[in-house]
Amino acid sequence: MTHPARPQWLRRPDNVAPGIAYGADYNPEQWPREVWRDDVRLMREAGVNIVSLGIFSWARLQPAEHTWRFDWLDEVMGLLYDNGIAVDLATATASPPPWLTAKHPEILPVNERGETLWPGGRQHWRPTSPVFREHALALVEKMAGRYADHPALSAWHVSNELGCHNVYDYSDDAARAFRTWLQARYATVEALNHAWGTAFWSQEYSDWAQILPPRLATTHPNPTQQLDFKRFSSDALREHLRAERDILHRLTPDVPVTHNFMIMGGTKGMDYAAWAADIDFVSNDHYLEPGPQAYDELSFSANLTGNIAGGRPWFLMEHSTSAVNWQQINIAKKPGELARDSLTHVAHGADAVCFFQWRQSAAGAEKYHSAMVPHAGPDSDVFRSVTALGATLRELAPVAGATREQAPAAIVFHWDSWWAVEADSHPTDRLRYRQEALDWYTAFLNLGIRADVVPLGTALDGYSLVVAPMLHMVGEPVAKELQGYVEAGGHLVTTYFSGIVDEHDHVWLGGHPGALRDLLGVRVEEFAPLLDTETVTVDESLPATLWTERVQVTGPDVAVLSRYTTGEHAGHPAVTRRTVGEGSAAYVSTRLGPQGLTTVLDGLAAAAGVTSELPPGSRGGVELTVRRRGQERFGFLVNRTDQPLPVTDLPGEPLVGARGRNGELSLPPRGVGVVRLA
Repeated sequence: MTHPARPQWLRRPDNVAPGIAYGADYNPEQWPREVWRDDVRLMREAGVNIVSLGIFSWARLQPAEHTWRFDWLDEVMGLLYDNGIAVDLATATASPPPWLTAKHPEILPVNERGETLWPGGRQHWRPTSPVFREHALALVEKMAGRYADHPALSAWHVSNELGCHNVYDYSDDAARAFRTWLQARYATVEALNHAWGTAFWSQEYSDWAQILPPRLATTHPNPTQQLDFKRFSSDALREHLRAERDILHRLTPDVPVTHNFMIMGGTKGMDYAAWAADIDFVSNDHYLEPGPQAYDELSFSANLTGNIAGGRPWFLMEHSTSAVNWQQINIAKKPGELARDSLTHVAHGADAVCFFQWRQSAAGAEKYHSAMVPHAGPDSDVFRSVTALGATLRELAPVAGATREQAPAAIVFHWDSWWAVEADSHPTDRLRYRQEALDWYTAFLNLGIRADVVPLGTALDGYSLVVAPMLHMVGEPVAKELQGYVEAGGHLVTTYFSGIVDEHDHVWLGGHPGALRDLLGVRVEEFAPLLDTETVTVDESLPATLWTERVQVTGPDVAVLSRYTTGEHAGHPAVTRRTVGEGSAAYVSTRLGPQGLTTVLDGLAAAAGVTSELPPGSRGGVELTVRRRGQERFGFLVNRTDQPLPVTDLPGEPLVGARGRNGELSLPPRGVGVVRLA
């Protein structure tokens, strides 16, 4: 966190009861004044006690360069406070108003083809534009000065989803800022030439002014240039976050500052593990993407968010009550999913549950995005579910403030490896880093084993079993850390395309998996990716796709756990495990998918002494997550299936969910139970 004396969580207005915060983005500027009082009446009925306000209000607050209009926001802030509703107040800088882009078109982002991205959507600004920064920070000064002492103000909300649409800008502003960033990183052009491997293709630079962002080129741009541009782009947005935060900390030191991350699905441009240190508490937005692992991905994202937050409470700033509007086919949620999705985030440490948005829009690009009050109005299943969730969250007030209890196992997540794995010019363009990590997470869920998803750099010594899937980019410090973890008795599992390159994306020579080769006791001379139409088998029954390797056992104490039984490498090792003292290092050389990994993980977990805490009949169907306050433990039990499930032999007092006749906790389809564990 930025300062040890700063408030770490929401500042509660004097008329808002403690407990789990509940609410939504509120956009009163979309509605006439007569709707506002109906809004707060329904908010009280639903149990809403916080809203995010002002997120896309810049044009309303500053309709012209020297004209400010705060009267409507003053009125709404007062109305909310009078009704016991706190405000997470946005700085309103997310989307510049038309007058600003008309006067200063030089703030508009430029894509890799040199095309300007024009107004008409949102977030149409360059993260490195000094002109945009000047106007945005002036707005932040005005907001902070006006509302610093407002009794409704609970937290500051910097911008909104930074990088959602403008993470990569290739403009001249970006080029200048990129050079400055590179100079700070490498100090000399010679060091940059070495890091980028510019001896290849006659790319050696003799002056910083020659360096550009990786704009559209005749063929694949330099790989390390692309990687550094991703690092730079994340940092450029982070610098904007810090600039707004610094003003808020200066003018309102007692009000915590947050920003809503987007830890979900394919959103990968921002290194949120690094950003977390720049805000007083972590917030996240999450939306389900349909598919067989939809729930597992939600849990994975919430888990990672909770660990990026360091186990401390965090804020679920946005999710949906039902369908979204931006997918190709937007599916309404099934009965029970609204509560299940919300409570899964609470299980992983969220002490605030909010939706986008409060009232479903009648116009605009998101008018078909669901809300707490849908087009059908309060006489609707959605609003009844919203109100029921509010009542459940009041029952869970004792959980507020509890931290996540560390699991016995962990999955390591690394943004640099994600960026590097999915770059061009690789053995296959089908590699999907996050999907591989999610498949391992599903395998843990299938076995009923609690596993944390932790960013690289997290201390691993408290975990008995650590899986580092596709940990592609491994520098010497990381290699030594993993070696030390295993030698101290830890059990490491890693996979294909791990340990291949260093922090500059230079290949470790001598055979793969490079930096991890000696630790694993295996050597691979050449990659053998599979065509889309190809499948091989492992141990005669496990289908393997995407990737294979001819694995040679080279080290001592290496056991072959599984072999390829079809394909070019039939008879050769597919899964190995090397014993190192009391620890071990295992290697999985192919993509097995969730079901195949469940089989493999079952044996690896047993060898590491890691077992499920759930009764046998609940494993696979139920996810268990634990929050703790001192000696008090709260167990969240989530039904991953569409069938009712009983949970037996789990002692404790139920806070949510009814006990059955035989002392079992009965979970309806997609249901959630919460137990104060004995």
